[in-house]
Amino acid sequence: MQEELELNLEQLEKIVELVDKYIKQKGDCVILLQGDLASGKTTLVKNYVKSKSIEDLVTSPTFSIQTIYSNNIYHYDVYNKGLEEFISLGLLEEFEKEGVHFVEWGDERLEELLHSYGFNVITIKIEKKENKRQYIINA
Repeated sequence: MQEELELNLEQLEKIVELVDKYIKQKGDCVILLQGDLASGKTTLVKNYVKSKSIEDLVTSPTFSIQTIYSNNIYHYDVYNKGLEEFISLGLLEEFEKEGVHFVEWGDERLEELLHSYGFNVITIKIEKKENKRQYIINA
């Protein structure tokens, strides 16, 4: 199923609600966030965490690779590492943990690998459009 929305950042709760709906349908899943620098990948994770009434500080895990928030919410950034190093660090096994796993910079290779292992995957492509963002969600 694919949905496409174009929203400004003040309307981000609509995307969060849609993502939450898919998570409830799929259960534990990996959400691949794709988009250019400053497209809003971390902002989406911040808003999702906030929607769960969690007050954890959400920042991009660019240098730490993984951050774990309350309520089994995981956040990864593979930008600096690449898929091979991500796997060699044992992080693929992290997806077996119960919860929702947000992966910034997750590409098609990672998506194929996750599907081959039987993980539930949602892909969100974010594109900057002036003062709005276009979200293409494949669930």
